[in-house]
Amino acid sequence: MKKIILTLFIASILVACGSQNKQMKTMDKAISNVNKNTEIRMPKASAVQIALDVQYLASDDLEGRDTGSEGIEKAAVYISERFEEMGIKPYKGSYMDHFTVQDKEAFNVVGVIPGSDKDLIDEVIVIGAHYDHIGFQQAIAGDSIANGANDNATGTASVLAIANNFKKLDFNRRTVVFALFSAEEKGLLGSKHLAKRMKKEGMNVVAMLNFEMTGTPMVDRPYIAYLTGHDTSNMAAVFNKENNDRIVTGKLDQAAKFNLFKRSDNYPFFEEFNVPSQTFSTFDFTNFDHYHKVGDETSQVNTTHMAQVVDAVMPGIFKVVNGDRLKLTPQPTIDE
Repeated sequence: MKKIILTLFIASILVACGSQNKQMKTMDKAISNVNKNTEIRMPKASAVQIALDVQYLASDDLEGRDTGSEGIEKAAVYISERFEEMGIKPYKGSYMDHFTVQDKEAFNVVGVIPGSDKDLIDEVIVIGAHYDHIGFQQAIAGDSIANGANDNATGTASVLAIANNFKKLDFNRRTVVFALFSAEEKGLLGSKHLAKRMKKEGMNVVAMLNFEMTGTPMVDRPYIAYLTGHDTSNMAAVFNKENNDRIVTGKLDQAAKFNLFKRSDNYPFFEEFNVPSQTFSTFDFTNFDHYHKVGDETSQVNTTHMAQVVDAVMPGIFKVVNGDRLKLTPQPTIDE
């Protein structure tokens, strides 16, 4: 009798295990389907809204958005209002992250979407761009305002578009911080301040994605944007794998030649947190002639292209926010 009972007990366990395995397979299939559907339903960036953002930020009324000026204060208010309209919360209770530059008040504008996964909520992805420019220059044909449309109203508008996409998706396992930096043109001072602040606050930043001068299409390249510090992490490989429609990013030789990895707001986060921190750009040194000049006007910016850049990078950003952590590439020195 005991043997019969034992046999029945073992049989019931096997049936239960078989049922559990079947349930696990069904669950795995469901998750796979959800992932596929998520990719299909990835929001599309609005070229119209991007154009409106660039147009305002690069308008004459903002007088080139020099750090400490009335113009950049207007830009900061505009960005914070855009965050508020989207429903993106202020970082640590305030959109304005205050610091000083040569006794002048300056502020980054920072919003946050808290993560939804209890195991990943404390891991932070920073997505940023600088919104300041250089103010006035020597007049050419009566125009002395260096409007900074491509540099870097375009990167700012791109970050706003990405932020809006994540609010629409309503799915981010990790916490996402959207940071628009001031005083980049003064030596990356805004990003240095925020990186140090976040480190002091104990924030666990695991990656930083930066956007710089994305307003003009690259010339004769198979990819839509290049990535500074291309070989410092697996970021490029992840972004290219996640987009089935096109090659998202590649390596630009001039980026290494001009040391761009260390010259934008990604670098202070690399220094403070030692995590993948890189910049996406489409300025390839041949497709834009108005760097730090009064000719950097909205007329030089292709907002349809900008929307395409955002659409191209979104699957990769979604993966970074919700999937495996990016990894640094071991190397003896970083010369880019």
